[in-house]
Amino acid sequence: MTIPQPRPGIMDIAPYVGGKDTVEGVAKVSKLSSNEGALGPSPRAMAAYARVAAELHRYPDGGSEKLRAAIGKRYGLDPARIVCGAGSDELLNLLVRSYCGPGDELVYSKHGFLMYAINALGVGAKPVAAPEKDYRTDVDAMLAKVTDRTRIVALANPNNPTGSYITRDEVKKLHAGLPKTTLLIIDAAYAEYVSRNDYDAGVELVDRNENVVMTRTFSKIYGLGGLRLGWMYGPPHLIDVMARLRQPFNVNLAAQAAGVAALEDTAHTEASRVHNDTWLPWLSSELTALGLKVLPSVGNFILVGFGAAQRAAAANEAMMKDGLIPRMVAGYGLAEFLRITVGTEDEVKAVRESLAKFVAAKK
Repeated sequence: MTIPQPRPGIMDIAPYVGGKDTVEGVAKVSKLSSNEGALGPSPRAMAAYARVAAELHRYPDGGSEKLRAAIGKRYGLDPARIVCGAGSDELLNLLVRSYCGPGDELVYSKHGFLMYAINALGVGAKPVAAPEKDYRTDVDAMLAKVTDRTRIVALANPNNPTGSYITRDEVKKLHAGLPKTTLLIIDAAYAEYVSRNDYDAGVELVDRNENVVMTRTFSKIYGLGGLRLGWMYGPPHLIDVMARLRQPFNVNLAAQAAGVAALEDTAHTEASRVHNDTWLPWLSSELTALGLKVLPSVGNFILVGFGAAQRAAAANEAMMKDGLIPRMVAGYGLAEFLRITVGTEDEVKAVRESLAKFVAAKK
């Protein structure tokens, strides 16, 4: 060996590739590949961001005290049991680093968020995918994959990229079947979009148990993806572990200020929710009427099936020529699908027109 060698498992990782944001030869595009909030950030969040410009030479509050207090007030939670991070991605990574290592296993649903498997491989653990049923997490299949080596079970609820969710009772069943020493991570990045009465983001389970944690993000309904801001809620012993491992200034000054303002602007958050409640079913219905397979979604995106990988790839190219950028999801084992964010009214209507043209040309 003539060069430093990475730890075993690192080179087995297929690097995560985010959604595209440009199309060669197309000047004006609509990025519908990353599930960003259609209405953008709150004006109050933008103003708060601007106000701290003259303070950028200062280190941020290492404990994100004001932000944790604002999260606690908004969601009725104890701020002492909240940890903030540079996106929920950082927190998911820290959780895996804290509780998994060589020889351990992390169980997740087959079409779950790619970062679960990537994080597991990064610490030398084995990611174990459980089969799904009708593109939904199958609790029985998840539990069947749990062994005495399972340290973490990661559940995206709602799930990305399928848009599906499992009910409060199903999550309880999953947790009840786990050993007390196995950590259940409930990744609820899209929770604010869900209005179903049988859904719970995970707070109840966290409050009643010592082996459950819930992660959330400001990247979706709050429209702050560019600032990388997320948070988690967990039992005190887990919060103590995170305090020992996270970097001391992991959430930047501008993100903290914008996050507090975004939480306070409840009118903007509600407008974003109403927008999604209006245009998600409209787009689903319109594309279904075109003969496309649209999976039921409770997020701010839909997963559209084209019957074959080649046809999905062709639809992707057609949309990009029209200045619309969807997300190919072959990396999730869903090569025949495209994931499309619910954008603005104009963008949603443009998606319908683009795919109508594509379908007509392929008949």
